Amino acid sequence: MFEVFWIFLRLGLTSFGGPIAHLGYFREEFVEKRRWFDDHSYADIVALCQFLPGPASSQVGISIGLSRAGIPGAIAAWLGFTLPSAIVLVVFAIGVSALGGNLSSGWLHGLKVVAVAVVAQAIWGMAKNLTPDIKRAAIAVIAAAIAISFSSALAQIGVIVLGAVLGMILVKNVSSLPQTSIRVPLSHRAGVISLVLFAGLLFILPILGSMNESAKVIDSFYRTGSLVFGGGHVVLPLLKAEVVNPGWVSSDAFMAGYGAAQAVPGPLFTFAAYLGAILTTNLTGATGAAACLLAVFLPSFLMVFGALPFWEKLRHIKQMRFAVAGVNASVVGLLIAAFYNPVWTSAIFTVKDFILAVICFALLMFAKAPSWAIVILGAVAGFILEV
Repeated sequence: MFEVFWIFLRLGLTSFGGPIAHLGYFREEFVEKRRWFDDHSYADIVALCQFLPGPASSQVGISIGLSRAGIPGAIAAWLGFTLPSAIVLVVFAIGVSALGGNLSSGWLHGLKVVAVAVVAQAIWGMAKNLTPDIKRAAIAVIAAAIAISFSSALAQIGVIVLGAVLGMILVKNVSSLPQTSIRVPLSHRAGVISLVLFAGLLFILPILGSMNESAKVIDSFYRTGSLVFGGGHVVLPLLKAEVVNPGWVSSDAFMAGYGAAQAVPGPLFTFAAYLGAILTTNLTGATGAAACLLAVFLPSFLMVFGALPFWEKLRHIKQMRFAVAGVNASVVGLLIAAFYNPVWTSAIFTVKDFILAVICFALLMFAKAPSWAIVILGAVAGFILEV
């Protein structure tokens, strides 16, 4: 458990670039470096979490922690990955606004360029293992084209379903498909209990919220975490409707916090901690931050605990393995689409940006430089280039 916590704490301090970049950092750490998973089992976890509502990268981290050290490991992974950005945002919320004037500074842009290199490395490595033949490469290309053309969360889910169908049609003649196991220390009964609790809270919390303002706040954040598909950025308009419209947070304060959230590593869902700290309700300050952070992430835990025991059994059924092979190829396509937009389009504006991205990519791929060192290099280079 402590091993998991310290690894994810380091990732939580250095994983800039958003959810797709996080998946790249995770792959480097747990597939390339530590070999806790191979590319196939890792991609299966990613595919499952893409199906589930909530922050996919955090759910992948929870799944990794669960597989390594059970429920304590899942909690440790989430704490390590989430606490750094949550603490920074809470400090920002209670008055430390030093970041406010530097949100668009060169060091932040340098970190975005690093994300380009990290995602490119992840795509390269996963494509070699998950699209080894023309049929699976074609699935990846089709998935990328659809995801680029239609950027909605529904399209993302549709791409994964299409990948499963194409896998059963095209990949069934491929003789060598891996059957690597994912350790899931939860029973099917525990999975059912988690799913029932997930659904039950969706009905119970609104009733409690009608009687108590604090429960109403928790209901708003839990419901948001339960119904968001498509990654961290999708949560922002939903949270704005939940906290700005009732007057719990001003529009200016909301946007200031959103800007600060772009400048910190880790999951964007930690924006909930910032909002909880500045609520004009009974819940505010550190108590509000903790309550809102736990409420928005609780659905992720319940969905992972509920789905992973059944997913591990399903993925070993012969026909399902063909479908999973297609899904894994479509995950590569989704990464390619995300690499183009928003990772590339938000970072590469000049020839200098391109050169810095190539240098970072070369250091990661060929010099085997650690990702934390590349993060520091990118931040320093971005600051120098701006000056």
